[in-house]
Amino acid sequence: MGKMQGMLGAAGAVLTAEVLLSAYFYRRTMKRGRAKVERTMKMAGTDWSQYAEKIGKCKEYMLSQPHEDVWIHSEDGLRLHGTFFPNGGSGRVILCFHGYTSEGMKDYIGLSDYYLRRGYAMLLVDARAHGRSEGTYIGFGCLDRMDALQWIAWLLETCGEDCSIILHGTSMGAATVLMTSGLKLPRQVKGIVSDCGFTSPKEVFTHVLHTMYHIPAFPIIQIADRMNRKLAGYGMDTCNAAREVKKSVTPTLFIHGSADTFVPVCMCEEMYQNCAAEKWKLIVPGAAHAESYYMDTGRYEKALDLFLKETLFQ
Repeated sequence: MGKMQGMLGAAGAVLTAEVLLSAYFYRRTMKRGRAKVERTMKMAGTDWSQYAEKIGKCKEYMLSQPHEDVWIHSEDGLRLHGTFFPNGGSGRVILCFHGYTSEGMKDYIGLSDYYLRRGYAMLLVDARAHGRSEGTYIGFGCLDRMDALQWIAWLLETCGEDCSIILHGTSMGAATVLMTSGLKLPRQVKGIVSDCGFTSPKEVFTHVLHTMYHIPAFPIIQIADRMNRKLAGYGMDTCNAAREVKKSVTPTLFIHGSADTFVPVCMCEEMYQNCAAEKWKLIVPGAAHAESYYMDTGRYEKALDLFLKETLFQ
């Protein structure tokens, strides 16, 4: 009897430890204020200091262009923020979605130089629970794809029914636009650019736990999944970009760095293979997470030139 009680006590202690560890992981990952940009940058491992001068010049140009704060409400009542660059009333608009723990005005400093100088308008949105947008729980694309529909509607109202829209996402933003591709989109959405996107929160967190923390994903992911369903209203694999692109009819350009350790390039390959729409792919050799544009600007811009020509100028 004593031995059995000891075994049950030990099992209970292990279970309690697993629950506490899962709750700790959940708060650090899914809740606003607990998910830190510094921790994300460290895990991603990209050395941004080498691009500081280029980023500084691009930022100076971007901020010199006319822009304004804009706001919408999500379907569940959150006030969401974006920054709109009308670029002289251009009818060709790039709707941009940033990465995890970032903001719209941060992730598109470099690409704003490409798009604005070529006459495109840009809308840089802050995802729910990021930047100046409201929200407690991060959507990881699963919730943000519905917010994307609201932003598209705002653009149609603001820029007119004759406008043409490209969705461009980076990391979590790329997962967002790929998950959005599985929805019924207005005819004005002409194309999607996914830069280092992941398939689902479940799969990217499993990868991080294995490769960076060197601990098994079970039962942490399963406990976090139950917590998130209760608190945020969606499961860790409720929406998976690798499944959603099977329903897509929107031309898509997939971009990824071959040296990305945060979101492995195999996820890009899987989504590219699954994508039912017309598609293109650019793998940048040696590029880490979200580094592709800066590491090989020429190849990145050439890929965009071709993609935009095929989707917007036909």
